[in-house]
Amino acid sequence: MDENKQKSTTKQVNLDSGLPDLSKWVIFSITFGFLGVNMGFSLQSSQMSRIFQSIGANPNNLGFFFIFPGLMGMIVQPLIGKYSDRTWNRFGRRMPYLLFGAPIASLVLLMLPFSGSLGFGYGSMAAMVFAAFAVCFMDLFNNICMQPFRMIVGDMVNNKQKNFAWSLQQIFFNGGGILASLLPFIFTACGMSNTAKRGVVPNTVIWAYIVAAVVLFVTSMWTVFNVKEYDPQTYAKYHGIDPQANKKSVSLLHLIKIAPHAFWELCLVQFFSWVAVMYVWTYSTGTLAKNVWHTTNPTSAGFQAAGNWYGVLTAILSVAGICWGFLYSHAKTTTRKRWYAFGLTLGGIGLILVSVAHDKWLTVLAFILFGICYFTIHTLPFTLLTSSLNGQNEGAYIGLFNIGICLPQIVASLMSFAIFPIVGHSQPMMMTIAGCSLICAAFCVHFVHEGVSVKAAN
Repeated sequence: MDENKQKSTTKQVNLDSGLPDLSKWVIFSITFGFLGVNMGFSLQSSQMSRIFQSIGANPNNLGFFFIFPGLMGMIVQPLIGKYSDRTWNRFGRRMPYLLFGAPIASLVLLMLPFSGSLGFGYGSMAAMVFAAFAVCFMDLFNNICMQPFRMIVGDMVNNKQKNFAWSLQQIFFNGGGILASLLPFIFTACGMSNTAKRGVVPNTVIWAYIVAAVVLFVTSMWTVFNVKEYDPQTYAKYHGIDPQANKKSVSLLHLIKIAPHAFWELCLVQFFSWVAVMYVWTYSTGTLAKNVWHTTNPTSAGFQAAGNWYGVLTAILSVAGICWGFLYSHAKTTTRKRWYAFGLTLGGIGLILVSVAHDKWLTVLAFILFGICYFTIHTLPFTLLTSSLNGQNEGAYIGLFNIGICLPQIVASLMSFAIFPIVGHSQPMMMTIAGCSLICAAFCVHFVHEGVSVKAAN
């Protein structure tokens, strides 16, 4: 793209990083698409357990289905990062992947809620297989959509504006979560049936996915057509690197070997964080149904009401995240680790509270605490990581870093086959374990060293 045109969207050169200060409008356009991306992810996290149990999945086997999203992310995101580092064409560097991924992601998003409407039968193998494939495709293309948004922040936003940019991205992320999570509740309040015949997903959930698909497409296209990426020469100039550096093909294995210390230290924190998040996604609906509605029957009105309430709580945690995001956006760069550890600790307390709460209004307080933590998990690691990279192979590193998000989800799902029977098939106990895992993550934050290492810069 023309360098003069790009300069018109900036204010002044930040001498600390070399990257210019971007206008708030540019940062808005870079981050706005996360609104739609998280509608898909929020419906997955808040409704996936409900959908699988509605079509007849055994609660003992829920962990199996939650392996697929993490597996897709581990495969897709490093490859998107590696190849987009060297893509640069007339559509941009990261944007071609979003332009390709968003329309398909919008379509495959509709597969899962209709898995009970195709006549496979309640609890049938065919229904389970179709739903599993639906999850795989949904997560595959959602990941293709999500990665460009993260990478473009690293490409274009300087260290001084990173807190604001990542916070704004997560505010849109949480905004999408609010909308997606409240839709089943809103549709129910408007008179739409929140129950369905055995083996069929309620219309409230189906229509929530339809709305999410439309918003995902529209917001992604907004970013595609309103963000102009730097050309290779301008990018190299602002990052202070050789213009040929990002044209060289470097293996992912080599990048792992020379990764900055912060990469590995943050991955340790991410492990405990995402084990907890996986158990929240898997066992929240069942925990609420048992503790508050006193039922474990997935076809009962009480269980479906618990599913709706979990959607409301997901919206509440998103609101809490937005409020926390406004506070964090003004934080000093030197206090990032303290914000990180504090947010994770609050989340651990919140999940332990969920596991013992029998009053649904007490669960609101618990999810406010977890909402602060959820914002923290999605923001601080990427802020600390991108501040520890030097501009070379940044997309590949962000993609590789996603393994530190996806692998814990797979490990947590596999561990659940052993842990769930040990705790007496108690879904509330799994939430207690999730809370303890977050407290372990908060402790590990103290070992993170932010900053570009010598071997990463070479």
